Amino acid sequence: MAKNIKILIVDDHQLIIEGILTALKNIDGLTTETCNNCDEAFSKIKTAVHDVPFDILFTDLSFDNVTENSTLDGGESLIKAIRNLNIDIKVGIITGHTETNRIFNVVQNLEPITYLLKDKCNTEELQFAISKMMKNEMYYSHEVHQKLLKRALVEIQMDEVAIQILKELPKHPKISNLEGVIKKDDGSLLKIRSIENKLAKLRTDLQANNNTHLVLKAIELGIID
Repeated sequence: MAKNIKILIVDDHQLIIEGILTALKNIDGLTTETCNNCDEAFSKIKTAVHDVPFDILFTDLSFDNVTENSTLDGGESLIKAIRNLNIDIKVGIITGHTETNRIFNVVQNLEPITYLLKDKCNTEELQFAISKMMKNEMYYSHEVHQKLLKRALVEIQMDEVAIQILKELPKHPKISNLEGVIKKDDGSLLKIRSIENKLAKLRTDLQANNNTHLVLKAIELGIID
């Protein structure tokens, strides 16, 4: 890495910060600073703009040390605050959040250039991610990338009938009770055989063992609440 790169690491657990610093210590050309809350991080980033700006922010998403006096309650709030001020900093996430729907929403709404997982991240991946970030190229860890692909595929496969079935399924103890409830696009009601066939396809598409598992998968993927 030719130029000196200034990085801010934000996490509420000191052990995590120490682990990231250890992973970065053998990478030449890095200057690192740390914070354990988002308010302090935001202040540092704003102050640095007028001196030596940070090139990269690595932040977690959830913070356990948020109080009633905190202005920013987590990494997502921090990123939004930075974006609202149009601060030029490359945003990366290092987190333990692996829920498909959480990843999907964060990527869709905040567009971080990097998304890494704490338990999988090492020096090699961090160095690779930083090099990509400095070229304005996205890098998501393999597991994150796979989850995003799966979520996108599921979204393509979902139609209004499938979503109706998934929403109604937890409300009815018997599948037969869904007859007379699920409507086609033309307003006509779906017969039980068609509902059962649709459920079988959904279980296959979402790799669910049974209907209860299917609902849990749909919730995890953010298809239903």
